[in-house]
This record gives sequence, C-alpha cells and structure tokens, in this order.
Amino acid sequence: MSDHNMPPETLIEFPCHFPIKVMGEVHDEFTSTVIEIIKHKNDSFDPSTIEMKGSREGRYISLTCFVYVTSKPELDDIYRSLSTHPMIKVVL
Repeated sequence: MSDHNMPPETLIEFPCHFPIKVMGEVHDEFTSTVIEIIKHKNDSFDPSTIEMKGSREGRYISLTCFVYVTSKPELDDIYRSLSTHPMIKVVL
C-alpha cells in the first residue's frame, strides 16, 4: 500500500490554534521559561493567550498555551522541547 492511501497520522486539521498544557512546580522563572521555549520554536506565539492555574496547595502551576501551528512536525517539535526541559513535569 502506498503512503497516500494510509489514514491520516493525526485528526488535527492544520493550521490551527492548539492548546498545549504545561505543568510544573511553582518557580519564579517557570512562565518565562515556557514562553521562551515556545517562542524559540514558534515566533508568532502570543504569551497574552496563556491561561494560568495554580494547584490547591500552591505547589504546582499549569499553563495552557494556545499556539498557532501549521503542521504536525511543528507541534511535535514544540512538545519535544517542552517535555525535555527539567523544570517542566508534564506536557499535554
């Protein structure tokens, strides 16, 4: 079977604004680090779109970053860069 008969690799239609949830322990540099990582991969990222939520105990922070991506490889690259940073615990 040739590649063009394969089912799509993803159900996401590109380009799109994609929400990426990034979680980690509360740290003074957490938000700026996440912004820096995403901006390095996607210079059109607008940090004002970030939704921030702290845990009940105040130990962890969750950032939902809405990133305009044009392809699955671009999205995968952003996920990879975020998930390999030591300050970041979870990327969804």
